[in-house]
Parts: sequence; C-alpha cells; structure tokens
Amino acid sequence: MNNTIDSIRKQLQDNSDATVKRSTQTFFKDEILCYGIKSATVTKIGKESYKSVKQETKEALFSLCTELWQSGYVEESFIACQWTYNVRKEFTPDDLKIFENWIDTYITNWASCDTFCNHTVGTFIEMYPEFISKLKDWAVSNNRWMRRAAAVSLIVPAKKGLFLKDIFEIAEILLLDNDDMVQKGYGWMLKVACNKHEKEIFDYIMDKKAVMPRTALRYAIEKMPVELKKQAMAK
Repeated sequence: MNNTIDSIRKQLQDNSDATVKRSTQTFFKDEILCYGIKSATVTKIGKESYKSVKQETKEALFSLCTELWQSGYVEESFIACQWTYNVRKEFTPDDLKIFENWIDTYITNWASCDTFCNHTVGTFIEMYPEFISKLKDWAVSNNRWMRRAAAVSLIVPAKKGLFLKDIFEIAEILLLDNDDMVQKGYGWMLKVACNKHEKEIFDYIMDKKAVMPRTALRYAIEKMPVELKKQAMAK
C-alpha cells in the first residue's frame, strides 16, 4: 500500500505547476503547502489511485488517509477526503474519533477543513444525528479549525432544512468569536440554513446584529432578499 502513496506523490509532483501554485496561494492568508495543481487533476489522480485500494478494509484505507493528511500538502488532503467519502456507507460511530483527530491534528487551512467537513462529517452527522452534540464541543475548542468545523459540518444538512435548533445553538456558541475564519464558517452555515428557514434565520440575525461581527453578518444575509438585507445591515 505504501507504493500507492508513493505513486500518488509522484503523480502530484509531475503535475505541479509554479503558476498554479502561486495562484493557489492567493486564496489563503497564511502560507500553505501545495504542489500547485488544478482541482480537477487532483480529483482525477485520487479517483484513479483509489482503484488500487478500494478492496482494502476501511481501517487500512483510513491508515493511508492518515499518511496523506500527515504530509501537510493541500492536494494530498483532498485525496484523503475523497477516499474517506467513498466509504461513507461503511461509517460507524467510532469513526468520529478518527475524523476529530484528523481535524484537530492535521487541518491547517479553510479548504481542507471545508472539503472534509462539508461532505464526510456532514454525512456522518446525518447518519448518526445523536453525535451532533460533538459539534458543540468542537465549537469551544482552542483550535480555530475545530471551531470552523463545528459550523461547516452542517452545511449540507442545512441545505436540506435539517438540524435548525442545533444550528442556532452552534451559532450562539460561535457568535462572538474573533477569528474571521470561524465567523465566515458560521455565517455560511446560517446563509445555507436560510434557504429552508428564511424567517427564523432573519429573526435570529435581527436579534443578534448588534453584537454579531460584520463578517459573519454579511455572510449570513448574502442570499436574502434585498429588503431584508437592508434591515439587517442598518445601524
């Protein structure tokens, strides 16, 4: 299986492009490790390489994913996310401990956080909603990416109108967070929840707008009708 990781890394190196690398870095405030590869190419490499490991046990696959996470390269993290999501039908409650460790230990940027949490963690929570309380624990973590994960893990469920009560509880915990990555995360969560629950989200924002950071507020109201936006942004 180590040959698979070596092969992936060689393909990533062979496809690296200095111009793409510079362009990718502009999306991040902090410096990231990246090969400089377009996302479609990374997805293709991940898909092709998965053929050589798809017969492995979930535990063996997760071990390989840990190796990919450990590299720190954003493209390798995307492949780890892809592979993990591929076995979503096999998720069991114990897997959340592994997912939590990956977030807390290896995630260092919003792209890896969102790619992993939107799909893998969001799917897990839909499968095992009794674990949604863990997201509220993440929301009080000292790790900014754990706190962002608490919100962005509910993006896909929120699109379906799910977990509104929990969305409000997580927003309340994160409300005064001074980290812009966390503010954008919970603002995004509220924005998506607005698709199915516009009145409830608007009422919440109006109740909190005096203290809600403007970054979170702008994200939360982005898809609202113009008149509601004006009311929310009014001093």
